Amino acid sequence: MHEMSIALAVVDQVQEAATRAQDVTAVRSVRLQVGALAGVVPDALAFSFELACAGTLLEGAELITEAVPGRARCTPCAHEWAVGMPPRLTCPACGGTRTDLLAGRELQILDVHWEDSGPAHTPTREPISEER
Repeated sequence: MHEMSIALAVVDQVQEAATRAQDVTAVRSVRLQVGALAGVVPDALAFSFELACAGTLLEGAELITEAVPGRARCTPCAHEWAVGMPPRLTCPACGGTRTDLLAGRELQILDVHWEDSGPAHTPTREPISEER
């Protein structure tokens, strides 16, 4: 289950940002953007996140996921469509197979809210790395 490695990567990145901020006492919520084509099972990610947070500054933090539907564009005719699940990558307008995925593979931390003496921190929007 790669959702656990994703959850651990999120916890590591948020803890690193909290450590740099120095005065963080607890993380209250983490908001993730998760594309429909990212291969992530939301319930498995939520379960893994709760386990990964145990014993850290994130213990008890709420995981908020923002789903991003898959969208594609046909290179020959420029038609755009929602690809759905399973993804339809053949153009519904012209039948073309040369398509570009525009959205749906996202997996990034959008923002983090924590308790400290300053304002909430919004990290740079970067893909979540599963490498440890």
